[in-house]
Amino acid sequence: MFSSLLDILIYWVVPVAVVITVIVFFHELGHYLVGRLFRVKIETFSIGFGRAVAGFTDRRGTYWKIGWLPVGGYVRFFGDLDVASRPDQQGGQAMTADERALALQFKPLWQRALVVAAGPIANFVLAIAFFMVPLLILGRALLEPLVGSVTPGSPAERAGIRAGDLVRQIDNTSISDFGQIPEIVQTGGGQPLTISLQRGAQSYTVHVTPVLAQRNQLGSTETVPFLGIGSARNAKVTVVSYGALAAFREAAHETWQVVADSGKGLAQLVTGQAGSRQLHGTASIVVMTGHVAKLGILPLVQLIAFLSVSIGLINLFPIPVLDGGHLLYYACEAVLGRPLGERAQEVGFRVGLALILGLVLFSFWNDLAHHLNLF
Repeated sequence: MFSSLLDILIYWVVPVAVVITVIVFFHELGHYLVGRLFRVKIETFSIGFGRAVAGFTDRRGTYWKIGWLPVGGYVRFFGDLDVASRPDQQGGQAMTADERALALQFKPLWQRALVVAAGPIANFVLAIAFFMVPLLILGRALLEPLVGSVTPGSPAERAGIRAGDLVRQIDNTSISDFGQIPEIVQTGGGQPLTISLQRGAQSYTVHVTPVLAQRNQLGSTETVPFLGIGSARNAKVTVVSYGALAAFREAAHETWQVVADSGKGLAQLVTGQAGSRQLHGTASIVVMTGHVAKLGILPLVQLIAFLSVSIGLINLFPIPVLDGGHLLYYACEAVLGRPLGERAQEVGFRVGLALILGLVLFSFWNDLAHHLNLF
């Protein structure tokens, strides 16, 4: 019994708490630092929501706290109406000149926009830094893209791909690592692929359309495009070492790739190319984190980088309540020459909140259904 509880603590509770805390802290730190840069008074810096389980007030009057509900966080600036950073219009009218100089809502538009954008930007910076860590320590192992097995009846077999073929290119992407192949197939959403192969001294091209199949990975069952090839046991492995600059470039590319793949996935959801059951939420993140934590520290660092990109990207969606919603309001202000009316902003925040809650509940249902095999 004690051993089981210890395993839960080591491999689930602690890793999940670390992942959430690191990502949220850096996101809010971005808001905080840029706010401080423009001399905005910060009232609260919170990791989590709800009543504080721990906290202190620094010499500048900022209350740093950890809320009892560990999902997200916020920075509350002087003049904010609530934790969603809605400006307190009525309170602002009663402020003195000195108080207005410290309130975010009275800062120039470009400064307000930078304060808001700083949160997602901090997530991208964190991702680049964490993607760099394994590259600097271990380098990257490239597995020769040599086909070792072809699943009978698979799209690969029907297209004529055989064991011993060397994959040179998929669509417009040159292939130097076998790991690129499943990534391209899965992010392609089941669309036809043009694959250039080398068989002995001959080169040829095949056209193949992956089929959807169920795959269990890191505790979650997903329906993903399936090609039907496996790597060869005798494939060569090349370890590439990276200096700081090269690691930075590679990490930045990885960060951008996550953004691009996320964009493709969203487009596939909107167009119906991917089912809505592929939308996962917090429960899947918890399960995935627990499985990755068992693999070691460096895989957990890479997971934090991946999730940090995702959180930064989601926060840029133009939905009121999120950072992207604030940026949308600021864009309207730039066009109109004045802020949107208080009523319009209020309606927008309510619609945005309803949309976010709906997505959270829907993704929670998907998580529940996946892990309990309800469908």
